Order: sequence, then structure tokens, then C-alpha cells
Amino acid sequence: MSGVEPGPDEALTREEIAGTEVPGAPVASGSKPRNAFSELMSRKSPKAPAAEARLQSQSQHPFRKLYKDRDGLGAYIHHPESYPSSRVAYHNDSFVVIYDMYPKASVHTLLLPRSRAHSKQHPFDAFEDAAFLAGVRAEVAELKQHVAKELQRKFGKFSAKDAEREAVLNGEQEAYVGADGKPRLPAGRDWLKEVVAGIHAGPSMNHVHVHVLSRDMFSEKVKHRKHYNSFNTPFLVDIADFPLPKDDVRRHKKGAFLSSDLVCWRCGKNFVNQFAKLKAHLAVEFEAWKKE
Repeated sequence: MSGVEPGPDEALTREEIAGTEVPGAPVASGSKPRNAFSELMSRKSPKAPAAEARLQSQSQHPFRKLYKDRDGLGAYIHHPESYPSSRVAYHNDSFVVIYDMYPKASVHTLLLPRSRAHSKQHPFDAFEDAAFLAGVRAEVAELKQHVAKELQRKFGKFSAKDAEREAVLNGEQEAYVGADGKPRLPAGRDWLKEVVAGIHAGPSMNHVHVHVLSRDMFSEKVKHRKHYNSFNTPFLVDIADFPLPKDDVRRHKKGAFLSSDLVCWRCGKNFVNQFAKLKAHLAVEFEAWKKE
């Protein structure tokens, strides 16, 4: 497994790169949950049907032998039709969208460009091509809408801003009539503002991939400082910031971002290096966030 050892500027673990982490596995084997929160976060996921479980496992997929470790995303790019909808959200001639195998938020997708000329380049280099960058940005915009709709589907019933909209959907209130005389749903919460999109300054996988995810960071797969900081520091480079200037700090000081203080994305509280306390705090913030 030495060929998949993560470097200091990478956010993934060796097991994540290899696609062999056991879903729902505790952070430290043999350790006992100290409280209800840690028990929840280490609880194993419900078992999927045997056939589905095999497809969800990278190591069991028929194309796994062709696309190993850092090339693992190639299987989705070249053979998206061989995966179930629980893994591949959609695909077309230019892009494949998958649900991240180790999601770091409530909704976490990856946009995989299928361009042979660009897919194996470092994104800093690939996005120097203006036409390619424009195409990726357009697809990201579409995917952000998809993620926003999924957030509304999952959490709209909890949101104060979506209360009127939910009342109409539940038949408790009449829809209002627009200027054209047609019934309209209340707009409700702007879930699009809860979606972020970017690439890691130090990608762990060889194929270009754009993370498009909700910003809540509530997931049992957020297991250590690098996981969290890779999405909450400049290590995540917004797709809107490309192409990057040659002297941009994100090109040259990637590791410093991953080892920086742990700061809550929502309230700004600095936990310095106390990851366990941050993790418990994120659970509280998540409940408040979905009720906004």
C-alpha cells in the first residue's frame, strides 16, 4: 500500500484513497464511546443489500482492478453506467457526477470532467484553459442547483424560512397566484447559499474533481483536522477564483492550511487543536443551521 500513502498536503487517509475504509468505522479501533455524541458518530451504517453493498465498495467493483488507488475516479469517468444511482447521480458526454464515498457534509458530490486532455492534469494547470474552465463552471452551477434542491428536500421541513412553503406542499395553505394567474410556491429559504464548490489545492486523486457540497460539515466521515480544514480554509479553492495567479499563496503553502487552527465555519469560534470539542460543537451548530 506504499503507493497510496497520503502526503502532508493531502486531506484524505490512505484507506480513503484506496477506497477500503469500512463504512461507519470508529475513528480509533477498540476505543469506547465516551458519550452519546461520540456513540452516534461511531455507529455503523445500516447494512445495504448484498448486491448494492458490492457495488458501493470500490474494492469489489468489476473495474476496480483497472482503476486503483489514486486513479480510482477513472472507473466512474469511463464506466458511469455500471454504477447504481446511489453512487452516480448523473452523467453526460462531458461530465460525471457522483456522491462522495466518504462525504464530509450532509450532501457531498464530486463533479468529474471526462475531457481526456484535462482529466489527468493538476486542476491548477487544467483550469488555465479558458474554454475548459468555462465548461466546468457552467456544470458546477447546474450541480449547485441540484445540491440545493436536495438540501431543501432533506431539511426544508425543519427550516423556519421554509415554513410557509412547506405548509403549501402539505396542503395546509393555498399557494399564492402570480401575475400570470398561475399558482406559485413561496420561494422559501435560499438553499443555494448553503452550497460551496471548489477543488483541493493538494488533490489526493489523480483525476480532476470538483467538490460541490453543503457547508454544514455534519458527517461521521469528518474524522480529523485535515478532513475539516480541507473544506474550511483556503485549501478549498473556489471554482470562481480560477485561473489562479502564479504567485497565489494557495499554490505554494497548501500544508499550512491543513494544519491551521480549527475554526467553526458558522460562528467563528476557534478550537485551536481540540478536534473532539469542535466535532461536538458542529453537531449543535448543525441543528441550529437546519432550523434557520
